[in-house]
Amino acid sequence: MKASEFRTMTNAEMANRLDDSYQEIFNLRFQRASGKLTNTARMGLVRKEIARIKTILRERELAEQGN
Repeated sequence: MKASEFRTMTNAEMANRLDDSYQEIFNLRFQRASGKLTNTARMGLVRKEIARIKTILRERELAEQGN
């Protein structure tokens, strides 16, 4: 997902998506350790998704503090 798509989501939806992403990266790590990971690029994509979500949540938090 792009950052613009995340910006249309509510904080609760993004929190759920963040939890899902953490669970997915956890599973990907186990697959890598057992040698069953076929799409190694997926780990990087999930990590970037987590970073995007956390960045947008932080931006919203700072915007609330500024008001």
